[in-house]
Amino acid sequence: MKTKIAILGSTGSIGKTLLDIIRKDHKKFEIILLTADKNYKLLLKQAKEFKVKNLIITNKKKFDLIKTDSVNLNLNIYNNFVNFSKIFTNKVDYTMSSITGINGLEPTLKIIKYSKRIAIANKESIICGWNLIKKELKKNKTDFIPVDSEHFSLWYGIQNLDINKIEKIFLTASGGPFKNLPLNKFKDITIAQALKHPNWKMGKKISIDSATMINKIYEVIEAKNIFNCSYKKIEILIHSNSYVHAILKSDTGITKIIVHDTTMRVPIFNTLYSDHNKKLKSKKIDIDKLNNLDLKKINIKRYPMIRLLNLLPSKHSLFETVIVSANDTLVQLFLENKIKFTDIQKKLFNIINKRQFINYKNKSPKTIRDIVELNNYVRLKTLENNI
Repeated sequence: MKTKIAILGSTGSIGKTLLDIIRKDHKKFEIILLTADKNYKLLLKQAKEFKVKNLIITNKKKFDLIKTDSVNLNLNIYNNFVNFSKIFTNKVDYTMSSITGINGLEPTLKIIKYSKRIAIANKESIICGWNLIKKELKKNKTDFIPVDSEHFSLWYGIQNLDINKIEKIFLTASGGPFKNLPLNKFKDITIAQALKHPNWKMGKKISIDSATMINKIYEVIEAKNIFNCSYKKIEILIHSNSYVHAILKSDTGITKIIVHDTTMRVPIFNTLYSDHNKKLKSKKIDIDKLNNLDLKKINIKRYPMIRLLNLLPSKHSLFETVIVSANDTLVQLFLENKIKFTDIQKKLFNIINKRQFINYKNKSPKTIRDIVELNNYVRLKTLENNI
């Protein structure tokens, strides 16, 4: 029997990598659903290649175009995520949730009901709506695997271990493109420089987040949520070559160091084949990198965004949505050349420290609507303060 699959965000980098893995073993899989926002031409191409009958494209203009282009293809094409009940007659075996941004939270929550196992690559879902996701996972007895390389590595290393036996979790950060840039030159950083990550090929938004290091703050929040541990247990280390993805120190005196190639193919492959005996062809262990791990503590002067860790509430709250929404807006302003690179961190702290937003540290999201409405409000206020 074929493994049935749904992919939220099939035209993005995660979705394309997953489809490439499936392509090499296509007889074992049946794809029930593919989704995209705007890239309808690629979505249609994927549907034809993998013989997928159900498509969702959320952009209304592109929805009209794909309907015209597919008039003779006998496809079920929808413009939103309210039609899952029409698409899924039974649970699919595996869902990949890789829609970026807050927009990925609603479909992630809705599709859990129709999934035996869900791999989530959407950071914002885990950061802002983890309590809602956890509730749905438990209610529907759906297995969950994180896709982000650090959290997948932690998940892989923690399996069959009691989290209370873990004394310390180390997440590694490459240091981004400015780990050696003189501090007095930060004020002149250009968009092109900030987008030039030394190790990973990523989208614009996540590349900027990596350069400011807020991406690593997000990963600390995710780790705390996913593994239900204290922030005090988690530490960030600079590791320039991105070979080590996580380090786990247990109270038995044993420390696990999880390494893999600098590619998302490894975690994606392992989430797909987590319950199969399948081999992934990968590079040999890089002895040179192992002999030069060069792990360092973070310099806060170089990465002032790390101070955010001191502001995070111990319990999951709506304050995390405030941070994500304000940062998203500021990064967009930087990419539009309306503010400087150094303004991202300065303005973010100014916004989230306003009394109206500090109060959200004591409020947890009860519904997805709480998160969506706050996200819209914070974005509006951030724009008002920076236009």
